[in-house]
Amino acid sequence: MYSIVLGLHNITRWIVLIVGIVAVVRAFLGWFGKKPWVDLDDKLGLYFTISLDVQLLLGLLLYVVLSPITTAAFSNFGAAMADPTTRYWLVEHILTMIIAVILGHVGRSLSKKATVDVAKHQRAAIFFGLAIVAILAAIPWFRPLLPF
Repeated sequence: MYSIVLGLHNITRWIVLIVGIVAVVRAFLGWFGKKPWVDLDDKLGLYFTISLDVQLLLGLLLYVVLSPITTAAFSNFGAAMADPTTRYWLVEHILTMIIAVILGHVGRSLSKKATVDVAKHQRAAIFFGLAIVAILAAIPWFRPLLPF
């Protein structure tokens, strides 16, 4: 079960990145090009937040139930915090990713509430962009990039 969920979590990473980067690029182009906010812009924000949520749920399943790293670390938290790799999985990765999910949702909410198209694009660009930066910072690049 662990391998399956880890593989899904790994694959979903690419969906999050692709949809997020497309949403950020469209938002910046709309913001600086003063383009109208169209249905595609709204859908990209929705798909980005949905993919973030799926990724978070898979990550939490790994974190709380399935991961041998975190389950062992919870038994001796002090020793786990002294090891940089274990600390990364126990604190740094999940905290940064939760921040990314929050940023994505805030960006979607604020862009929906804005009344002017340029403001919608601006809010989406800023918050989705910050979410992507956080995601890129917290991706474990030292692990295989593909699950197979």
